[in-house]
Amino acid sequence: MKSSQLIAWEIHHPPRMILEPAPPDRTWMDQTDGRHAYRCLPLVIANQAGWILRSPTAFSVRWNGGPRRQDLRLGFPRGRKDQRICSHFGAGILTIGMPYLFRTPPGVNLWVKGPANLIKDGIQPLEGVVETDWSEFTFTMNWKCTRPNCRIRFDEGEPICMIVPVPRGLAESLEPACLPLASNRKLHKSYHAWEESRIGFNQALAREDDAVVAQGWQRDYMLGRDGAGRPFPGHQTKLHLRSFRGAERSAIRGQGSEVRGQTKVTS
Repeated sequence: MKSSQLIAWEIHHPPRMILEPAPPDRTWMDQTDGRHAYRCLPLVIANQAGWILRSPTAFSVRWNGGPRRQDLRLGFPRGRKDQRICSHFGAGILTIGMPYLFRTPPGVNLWVKGPANLIKDGIQPLEGVVETDWSEFTFTMNWKCTRPNCRIRFDEGEPICMIVPVPRGLAESLEPACLPLASNRKLHKSYHAWEESRIGFNQALAREDDAVVAQGWQRDYMLGRDGAGRPFPGHQTKLHLRSFRGAERSAIRGQGSEVRGQTKVTS
């Protein structure tokens, strides 16, 4: 295995669970006024900072609020039941088995989570960090129902899991410190120059100043430049993750590159 390889070993073939780079788009972001949500670059980068797995079938889940496994009921279209989607732990937890055994380079874990910034009403993705550079065991993706007696629907092709590589020990290797900003004269000066600029811009926006309204928003962070206009050479506005070679290709019509399939909840 190469030091840069991320391998998804197929436990069964075909795995029938599409694995692909996470796209930047989200339906709810499309629906914000003027698609303003896409002006938040950290949000957009987080959307695509890993790979997603898509549901192999449509299904619904309803939890009655009880602790037992049978207190969570699943519904599938006729003939489309998938045994990997089940109630395994109880406590209103939906469990989805992964058809891959992942292997990361030495010292790299996988953060297993819900698709970033994909909001689902009535259910919450649970997160875990797995040592995938040595483990010979698979993991599951789990979602916790948060509201009893609601039917929550997942669409076929809807993202159900996101995997993000993280260096093991990175957080522990850092030496946290909390210091007064004034102790760093250069940074203190730069910050206050930005703060004054932001306050002035927002005040002009509130006055509906024509030039400021036409500008829309301040783009310094989006463009990767500091308050003096100097660009940062390592700035990213988009991630370019590689696809898994040999991975199953999407056969879902209309999926495109966007994350679609909003939660449908009924009482």
